[in-house]
Amino acid sequence: MIRCLCCFQKELVEPAVKGTLGVLQAARDCGVGRVVMVSSQTAMVPNPNWPADKVIDEDSWADIDLLKELQLWYSVSKTLAEKAAWDFAEEQGLQLAVLNPVLVLGPTLTPSITGSLQVFLQIMKGQRFDMDEYFLGCVDVRGVAQSLVALYENSSAQGRHLCVESTERMVDFTNKLADLYPELPVQRIQEDKQEWVVRAKDPSKKLIELGVRFIPFDRIITDTMDCFRSKGLI
Repeated sequence: MIRCLCCFQKELVEPAVKGTLGVLQAARDCGVGRVVMVSSQTAMVPNPNWPADKVIDEDSWADIDLLKELQLWYSVSKTLAEKAAWDFAEEQGLQLAVLNPVLVLGPTLTPSITGSLQVFLQIMKGQRFDMDEYFLGCVDVRGVAQSLVALYENSSAQGRHLCVESTERMVDFTNKLADLYPELPVQRIQEDKQEWVVRAKDPSKKLIELGVRFIPFDRIITDTMDCFRSKGLI
């Protein structure tokens, strides 16, 4: 176990933190005064201290000890990298705006598909994924792109920005997929284990105020499936 922990630390956590700090230092050395960074919602949850009746927002930080206990090493790396970025920005007087996307779906321009799309593809093919500790919903890649442009072009935009179409639970997500594509072996979730997720429409208020308009769920899914079909993946 100790050897595995060292491997995760070396292969995921250290490169994420050192890489983030290296880019920020290079930007600072070149006279850059403001940086827009992409993090993840995995740097926001799980947070056992978050109020049970409150929608997850930008004030929530993932609990590092719990992430390590659950062996969610990708989430550990994203959380520590973002924390390091905020510490650096404060120390160096650098303005920082961070985007925290959820599960990113939608059509891809690349020949191969991303890790998020791989997860979605396997769900559509009948595989079950345990994402109860951190799933908050999905967002279209075009919404992520629009959000990044909005953050770049609005110099007043600072802080963290949750990027999600709507906050929902894994049971909602899989049941909607099963309803949309009854011919596919999508496994419905029978037991809701995400009582900690408070459902919400338009939770990305900071981005919406900047003019971002998120693509609705049904279109995200249909466009993603059309992309899969065009690539012969389903």
